Amino acid sequence: MKRTLITLAMSLSVAAPAFADQALATSKNCMACHAVDKKLVGPAYKDVAAKYAGQAGAADKLAEHIMKGSSGIWGPVPMPANPQVKPDEAKKLADWVLSLK
Repeated sequence: MKRTLITLAMSLSVAAPAFADQALATSKNCMACHAVDKKLVGPAYKDVAAKYAGQAGAADKLAEHIMKGSSGIWGPVPMPANPQVKPDEAKKLADWVLSLK
């Protein structure tokens, strides 16, 4: 079943790039604190994309924040480390977030 959902999500990425890695974000529990277009515990992904738009190295910086956590960037609530996210997954998630408009 999980393989079928992943295959479906990958096939939808051609037709709907905004959902290209939302399945990965959901599976890694990112969507518990973040949403694409509204602030929850953390900032909306579209706000993150806007803040880092055009910055060199933004994807690598975000990937590191995803894995190791961060604090003070978006206010007093820290983002915890996510050891369940592998480096290649973090990069994929960061690229996806930065692609949102």
